[in-house]
Amino acid sequence: MNWNKNNNDNNPWGSGGNNNPWGSGGSGDGPNRRDFEDSIRKAKDRFGNFKFGGRRNLSIFIIVAILLWLATGFYRVEPDEQGVELLFGRWNGQTTEPGLHYFFPTPIGKTVTPKVEVIRKINVGFRSASDLGFGSNSNAERKVIEESLMLTGDQNIADVAFTVLFKIKDAGNFLFKLRNPELTVKDMSESVVREVVGQRDLQFLLTEGRQEVEQVVRNELQLVLDSYESGVLIQSVQLQSVDPPDQVIDAFDEVQRARQDKERLVNEANTYLNRIVPNARGEAAKLVEAATAYKEQVVKQAEGVAQNFIDVYNSYKDAKEVTKRRIYLETLREVLEGKNKIILDDTGNGQGVVPYLPLNELKKSGNN
Repeated sequence: MNWNKNNNDNNPWGSGGNNNPWGSGGSGDGPNRRDFEDSIRKAKDRFGNFKFGGRRNLSIFIIVAILLWLATGFYRVEPDEQGVELLFGRWNGQTTEPGLHYFFPTPIGKTVTPKVEVIRKINVGFRSASDLGFGSNSNAERKVIEESLMLTGDQNIADVAFTVLFKIKDAGNFLFKLRNPELTVKDMSESVVREVVGQRDLQFLLTEGRQEVEQVVRNELQLVLDSYESGVLIQSVQLQSVDPPDQVIDAFDEVQRARQDKERLVNEANTYLNRIVPNARGEAAKLVEAATAYKEQVVKQAEGVAQNFIDVYNSYKDAKEVTKRRIYLETLREVLEGKNKIILDDTGNGQGVVPYLPLNELKKSGNN
């Protein structure tokens, strides 16, 4: 469409009257109209002179296109991600940390940023509701006997179900060093658990051995996965259940009850032993102490009597008559003390009975 002052019939706004959109008068030469027509004319002249096929314009277009293409090589790695750079579809062996990075744009390069802080879970020996495709609110669960039955160190069979929690340690190794990382983790964890269970007795596994088994399995499994350069970090291994097989559960429960009865009787016997033995030891110590005291008493008395005899003998050697009289008087005192006595006169005069004053009886009656 050619807008020209000389061709008023082709002017979309006309030359005057009511066709002027900027004014209501009959004059079509207002300032607004002239400015607008000047802008249209300049734009027409500028774009009319632009030739797309020109060498200079084509170079500019190519440069702009290359710059825009190169700008698509910038990518951002979030805090819970790692960046894996692929050059012509092949991993270059490095992973990038969170932040802004640059790599060759498509189709030369490609960047994958998997989530590395997400905790992944693998169930071995059973399948939970999520594994079976049910909702999270369902409690459905199914045992997998071929995974859970394991031979223990005492030649028993244990039904072991456990869960492995892990996350990505190295995104590049996780994606490209193993064909199926999750299946590898499952197979390796089952193998390690079988090895650890096969070195321990069933009774130990059922009682105090759960935490030890979990820790040993976690360490051993991490070593195996690191040797495979799997890029997996094991968070924990949780034993969900350790039971005898269902076919022998009744017999095993009976054995457990018998073992508990045995432990109860042993505990009762130990309690009786702990009560009787201290009492017996106390009585024995008491008798020993009494015998020792009696021994010391008898020895001291014998020593005293012997010493008294020696003293009397020494006195007798120095003064025989005095010693004899003293011994005679002491003997009479001992004889005349105590019970009532009757004194007979052996002279033959009278009736032979010597009357005496009963002082002891009088003394007793006086006290009453």
